[in-house]
Amino acid sequence: MPIYSDKVMDHFMHPRNVGEIADADGVGEMGNPVCGDMMTFYIKVEGDHLKDVKFKTFGCGAAIAVSSMTSEMAIGKTLEEAMLITPQSVADELGGLPKVKFHCSNLGADALHQAIDNYRQKKGLSPLSSPETHHHDEAETHYHDEAEGEVPSCDVPCKV
Repeated sequence: MPIYSDKVMDHFMHPRNVGEIADADGVGEMGNPVCGDMMTFYIKVEGDHLKDVKFKTFGCGAAIAVSSMTSEMAIGKTLEEAMLITPQSVADELGGLPKVKFHCSNLGADALHQAIDNYRQKKGLSPLSSPETHHHDEAETHYHDEAEGEVPSCDVPCKV
């Protein structure tokens, strides 16, 4: 059974910024067909800053905690600063994730980046990310120890 930090449990039990922005400036969706996690991020932009970030997540406790933390990390940042939020930085802010759950942090960061790119495309601007942005190196991950025999179900998220 995975071991979760107190911060992960807090964000799972009391997620921040849950919901949808009806008139969102950008929307990004990511999912993992193997485990079934699905995340949708909605952003509201004022100037070049993220004024509001909301999410809807269907998934496990780690997926909900990742979505909550990603939204908190993004609000108030410039679009460029928000694009620097990585799966590793989300996992670190949460106090680490079990290896079997690290793919959830990929989904959160990627869904946020996709929402920012969606906003930029609506404005006729080029995306800030590239396909390489969504490739995650296993060597960069921050894991908690877990019981032997547990294997991640999928290491790279798939677009929905």
